[in-house]
Amino acid sequence: MFNNISITTQYVLDQAEAIDFYVGKLGFEVRNDVDLGFMRWLTIGLPSDPDREILLEVPGPPAHSDEVATQARDLITKGAMGSLILTTDDCQATYDNLVAQGVESTEEPTEQPYGIDCAFRDPFGNPFRITQPAEQVAEITNEDKTRWGGGD
Repeated sequence: MFNNISITTQYVLDQAEAIDFYVGKLGFEVRNDVDLGFMRWLTIGLPSDPDREILLEVPGPPAHSDEVATQARDLITKGAMGSLILTTDDCQATYDNLVAQGVESTEEPTEQPYGIDCAFRDPFGNPFRITQPAEQVAEITNEDKTRWGGGD
């Protein structure tokens, strides 16, 4: 029925600051930047992934009422409006590069059954993870489940 996911939304509080961060620090490129009058349609994507874009959207009309936009902004700053997971060939080098640029880290690179990953926040509070996938996913043990807050 469907062919792919072409655009997903990342809510931000300021689109100019979002460009500085996502393009300037993370290496995305601007794909579309169009003033529609009622909103700015701003999409970015990774140069290595031409078929997928992220809409950097500020909460507000036409998608949100003023009341909902206020609530959404509060949730963004709390990191509760979704997350990105990006992959890399070298998690430690990527982590070191981002930390050197002043990107806020929330978790250092850690070996997981699925690979090595780490976590960051964008300037607005949105979390994102960077994963270096394992060549072969390891079996998940009860110890892993316990560490992640699950159980048997």
